[in-house]
Amino acid sequence: MASAAPERFAPLLRRTVVSLAQRWRRNLRHDGLGHVRLAIVGHLLRAGPMSVTELATREGVRLQSLTRPLAELIDDGWVLRQADAADGRRSVVGLTAAGSKAVRSATRAADRSLAELLRRMLSEEERALLARACELLQRVDETLADEARTRDAADPSR
Repeated sequence: MASAAPERFAPLLRRTVVSLAQRWRRNLRHDGLGHVRLAIVGHLLRAGPMSVTELATREGVRLQSLTRPLAELIDDGWVLRQADAADGRRSVVGLTAAGSKAVRSATRAADRSLAELLRRMLSEEERALLARACELLQRVDETLADEARTRDAADPSR
């Protein structure tokens, strides 16, 4: 049995999560979703329309980093940019129906593929253990997000 000391398994956890995320993103590229485009449409799908500044903040990147991929998504008809109803000087971006459909279709296909792989390679007991591990990983993710928000609120220059 592996050691329960976090110092022992934290590096393996980090490497594994990063590797899985990279493989998943590579699979989605075949559906027209690279890493940055996936992040953009993912945020818009989960949170709804928002300013480009808010999108950059959520992604933790500079505004300029989103310019090109956002323009591509707009050109592809996946994202719509319009004036903010509350402040006409600002613009808001949101998913179009086509963008929402495309990202949902791509993620459903990826989910089906992963589910089939897990069904083939893991026993029922292992799948139950992995399901529990997913719940724990979600808690870790939420805690990291809360800590980042607290840190950002304490230091707005970040």
